[in-house]
Amino acid sequence: MLKQTRRTMLAGLAAGATLTAIQVAPATAQATKTAKLGHSFADSHPRAAAMRRFAEEVAKTTNGSVKVEVFGNAALGSEEKMLIAAQSGTIDFYMGALSPIAARKKELQIFDFPFLFASDAEAAAVLDGPAGQRLLDSLADMNIHGLAWSGGAFRNLSNSKRPINSLADMKGLKVRVMQSPMALASFNAMGMNAVPMAFTEVYTALETKALDGYEHPFVDMYANKMFEVQKHLTVTNHVYTPVALVVSKKFWAALSPQQQAAVQAAAETTRAFQREVELREAGEVLNELKAKGMVAVEMPPAELDAIRKAIQPVIEKNTEVIGAAFVSDFYAEIKKQRK
Repeated sequence: MLKQTRRTMLAGLAAGATLTAIQVAPATAQATKTAKLGHSFADSHPRAAAMRRFAEEVAKTTNGSVKVEVFGNAALGSEEKMLIAAQSGTIDFYMGALSPIAARKKELQIFDFPFLFASDAEAAAVLDGPAGQRLLDSLADMNIHGLAWSGGAFRNLSNSKRPINSLADMKGLKVRVMQSPMALASFNAMGMNAVPMAFTEVYTALETKALDGYEHPFVDMYANKMFEVQKHLTVTNHVYTPVALVVSKKFWAALSPQQQAAVQAAAETTRAFQREVELREAGEVLNELKAKGMVAVEMPPAELDAIRKAIQPVIEKNTEVIGAAFVSDFYAEIKKQRK
């Protein structure tokens, strides 16, 4: 089914989407600005397809005056290394999680608060609204320009040792978490041994049993063939991790206002495409993981409540670290959308 979905998706890539015309003068060979875009996702992942789509849209909307070369599969390094490279202008675009810089941009740690969002639609509405835009704008002092929150997904738990049906079952599991202080503290509070690790190292660590498990959206688990090294799945939807499409300040400043407008429009068009495909595949991929031999269980509501109770002190502590006013305002935006 996924193969058929991807064939449809690729056909959509070829077809392209219609954008409001933005007048950019046709490029000469000398005038063309060539950019590198890095991400960590496998070629089969919908986010990889979306970035190929973005490159096509940029070429179209700038009349070829801006060319984006896409490097996936962490070919340009880990997410942390790519973000550092974007800050220095060594690479021009990055698409992925912003958690590697959350220790320095503390407001981003809000996305590591467990059970922050109730649905994909709610998350998208908040990210596309004033709260999400303020976070993108705040990246400017890190020499990064935020184009769009381009997608996101709920994270779930997998491991190779045992079924996880309760908070007690989590105790002692050595689990990889994102390189974020909040994620580390949350999983330790659940009784697990949380290990921050670059994603490029995770498969080998799971294969050699240096790690028992990790947490990730199901689409990513499938795209990275984690069914080869993991047996047990637990549906928790404990954290929604958004991904952003950003551009280095250096490259952005080198574009004309017309080119900037065209790139921004391409980013927003691609955002809609990326979210649609991510959601479609997420609805199918759990069955694909089961077909590959993984055993899935849903965490009972009472146990999810026990997890919320266990991590509440972490949320309270990190609310003070991030800033109580910021956290309060962000929850207010969520409440507004939830109504």
